[in-house]
Amino acid sequence: LELIRGYYPYTGVLGHEFVGMVEQGPADLQGKRIVGSINAACGNCDYCDRGIPSHCANRTVLGIVNRHGAFAEYLCLPIENLHPIPDSIPTDVATFVEPIAAALEIQEQISITPNDRVIVIGDGKLGQLVAQTIALTGCDLLAIGRHQAKLAQLQARGIKTGFVDDIHARSFDIAVECTGNPDGFATALSALRPRSKLVLKSTYAGNLSLDASAIVVDEITIVGSRCGPFAPAIELLAQHKIDVVPLIQGHYALSEGLTAFKHAQQRGVMKILLETSSAS
Repeated sequence: LELIRGYYPYTGVLGHEFVGMVEQGPADLQGKRIVGSINAACGNCDYCDRGIPSHCANRTVLGIVNRHGAFAEYLCLPIENLHPIPDSIPTDVATFVEPIAAALEIQEQISITPNDRVIVIGDGKLGQLVAQTIALTGCDLLAIGRHQAKLAQLQARGIKTGFVDDIHARSFDIAVECTGNPDGFATALSALRPRSKLVLKSTYAGNLSLDASAIVVDEITIVGSRCGPFAPAIELLAQHKIDVVPLIQGHYALSEGLTAFKHAQQRGVMKILLETSSAS
């Protein structure tokens, strides 16, 4: 949906959150259900040598940069990108591995302890997953959104929720912005006390205006956050520590893809699944 809105000038087959069955490849993977990290690295550049393939200077990105994506009968990824899915995780649930991994990347980049006051801005699919993963740290967490029905899903997991008016300005140590809109950014920034951290977990279509003076004066650290580790995401799902089933709000055959996109674009809708074949 962000690509359709113009966040990146991509031409090709969309789709990067997927579960597939290996048809061709190593014998030990054939016939297995897998998910795949989306950054296909060259293995030769400086970033690859430093063990940071997600920032490979020559990377292609599944369904986003110079690599056809998952809304097709077949896709290709390097073998090292593939992760088998345990039988205990249903296919529908496993489609969330990639965004859960992205949510977990926050904890790869910054430390979150039980002593931290953390606010998550946004109650959409990404905000829900970020809040659930951060809640596992035991921190003092508040999730902010606009939709009571969505916030209720977090409340059911014991997570404190609220609306923008419930925020006490300059009282949080960490803010995670998951809305992808300027209002969400401004809300997150206003919630932070001096020398705090602002994590940007959303892409922004177009330019973002910000009060740079406030960032400098309060010495705010801004962290961009993108893709993350797949193995811990799979483990969280296998241990039932993350609940994604309430986020699934529709199933469509690939032949009904345009209808599926119209459904996904409706206000308040979270995860819509496309099924490429009966074997998926």
